[in-house]
Amino acid sequence: MTLTTPAKAPAQDGRWRAIGVRADIRNLSLLGVLVVLIAVGGLTRPAEFLATSNLQLVLTQASVIGVVTVGMTFVITSGGIDLSVGAIVALASVWATTLATQEFGFAGILFTSIAVGLGCGLVNGVLVAYGRMVPFIATLAMLASARGLALQITDGRTQIVTVPSVLDLGVPDAYVLGIPPLVLVFAAVTAAGWLLLNRTTFGRRTIAVGGNPEAARLAGIDVRRQRLLLYLLSGLCCGIAAFLLVVLAGSGQNTNGNLYELDAIAAAIIGGTLLSGGRGTIVGSVLGVLVFTTITNIFALNNLQSDVQQIAKGAIIVAAVLVQRRTVRDSET
Repeated sequence: MTLTTPAKAPAQDGRWRAIGVRADIRNLSLLGVLVVLIAVGGLTRPAEFLATSNLQLVLTQASVIGVVTVGMTFVITSGGIDLSVGAIVALASVWATTLATQEFGFAGILFTSIAVGLGCGLVNGVLVAYGRMVPFIATLAMLASARGLALQITDGRTQIVTVPSVLDLGVPDAYVLGIPPLVLVFAAVTAAGWLLLNRTTFGRRTIAVGGNPEAARLAGIDVRRQRLLLYLLSGLCCGIAAFLLVVLAGSGQNTNGNLYELDAIAAAIIGGTLLSGGRGTIVGSVLGVLVFTTITNIFALNNLQSDVQQIAKGAIIVAAVLVQRRTVRDSET
């Protein structure tokens, strides 16, 4: 035993070191793609794209879906999926902007957004972890239910926010050194997510559950509890994103968060998070969000049709998955 154990440890360390190097290369590649996109935007529409107001808009729009993507990264890393994030954002935003909620001011809107997000995440977590439902089915049911409830609350109408302290967060006077408050919240959530995934026992358990649930259980990890907490975390991120969206739009609508689930999954995938679980990267996911948001902005400024934009996104996703498969295959050899 004393002869074989030291021999395995360096091999395993070398494997993980190689995976880490590939992750760094992937992040640098995404950063390179982002630089190219910025160059394209600067060349095609220099006056509009490079304007400070437009760059602030890009970062602000990335903040909402970015917060959702942080939660999605944790869920996918654990081997799960959450198709309900967009619907949860919609439900939280309309529930937080009802007249009854707005009577409680800033605190009422913020509390309601987060409470609804956590409530939906709790339902998802209970169904998946303790109800043993397939995550795809459980979160698909939540998607339909949350969308329906959001429509029932609004009756198809837009709910205007009338709380000045909430609306003031979206005006330039609230910017800190030229940075919108929403971007600062996104940065804080990203930093917290990175620390949680990479520097805590919770993060190591998440990776273990995604890599091999049975081995994680035998190692003493409460797999069901971990999955419940992960869906709660995803719901929390949706609640925060809903509040940011309310600030950004100044209203609540049942159509909010449309296709957020697809954008969040796509951003996590091209960032390097494995769909099969066992590996996740917050930095890569954030870079993926910035890439997609920049693409959307460039297409909008150049008056290009949205269908071409969706085709471009689809091509990027396919390319990212192919690269993932090759990376996994190389790491196993």
